[in-house]
Amino acid sequence: MYFTHPQFNKLSLKPFFRKFSEKFLLEKLNNIFPNSNIVFTDSGRSAFQLAIESLNLQNTEMIVPAYICDIFRPILKHYNIKPIHIDTNFTTFQADTSEIETQITPNTKSILICHTYGLPVDMENVSKIARNYNLKIIEDCAHILPHRIYGDCAFFSFMKLFPVTNGGMLVSKNPININLEKYVSTISEKIKFLRLFPKFANFSEKFRPEEKLADRQRKIPKNISRLTLKIIDYCFDNFNEQLNNKIELAKYFQAKLSKIDFKVQESENNHFTYLSALVPENIDRNELFYKLKERHIFCSRIWQNPLLKQLPNTSVITGRIINLPLQNWYTKQDIDNIIEKIIMIMNEM
Repeated sequence: MYFTHPQFNKLSLKPFFRKFSEKFLLEKLNNIFPNSNIVFTDSGRSAFQLAIESLNLQNTEMIVPAYICDIFRPILKHYNIKPIHIDTNFTTFQADTSEIETQITPNTKSILICHTYGLPVDMENVSKIARNYNLKIIEDCAHILPHRIYGDCAFFSFMKLFPVTNGGMLVSKNPININLEKYVSTISEKIKFLRLFPKFANFSEKFRPEEKLADRQRKIPKNISRLTLKIIDYCFDNFNEQLNNKIELAKYFQAKLSKIDFKVQESENNHFTYLSALVPENIDRNELFYKLKERHIFCSRIWQNPLLKQLPNTSVITGRIINLPLQNWYTKQDIDNIIEKIIMIMNEM
């Protein structure tokens, strides 16, 4: 069982050699996000930086989920943005939006909303608060491809949604005037690409070193690679079909996990970019993680180092969260195999 990012089920040369036009891909995206300006970037973090700059949010306060990727820390620091942290909801694994209004100060100029693990946030309520206080909204869509953008900007991380190793996108209601540096693929990037294929993913994940927090620094935004755009264009051909299949598998997976006392994320309208759950209270998450890895089931524990650990729910969630592998080409038998090994390990602990 391979790790959680999307992969090719089998090697296909079609996306590499078929005719491609960036203009036509933009037309597909403009059908999803009408009346919007779209810019491709090398990563989601780059798109987030462009969102900050386009909305002139430097030297302000931003309401931010406490449970979110630690890469936001150096970016917020660079733009002198003070994060106001919101604790996490145990049902959605998202920021508790009921706390937003209580945290607004005269210096607050924006709200960062994260659709964590593919579950859409109730944006009607957030939008109402933003209008009342004249706040900008940035939507973190790294884990979801929604059919509507509520915020002033939304940024995407393609490697969470498609079988690619780089690429992001900013969708904005405002014009974006910026010239990005050309994307240049490195040797490590080419090696990283191999993990998108199952035969290489096992080897890649088994020996892949963990990225240290000190290594996660702000980088200068660049353009996207043409290969990434080709693969994304190819995947759009049957994206909805694969998404629906993945959702069906995820709900089956969640039902199995619930029976062995895992706490699963709310499933209504969930895109399930990650199949995420909290391990039972009596189970050591890290021990389970490494024992599954020994059995070639590569999970992840993303966001172990949130922007703020002191908030009570966030502290618990970061210590218990596990992101289990889920590909849209899995079968129920694959999921049963994972559950069987989890139960076996738990009985040994």
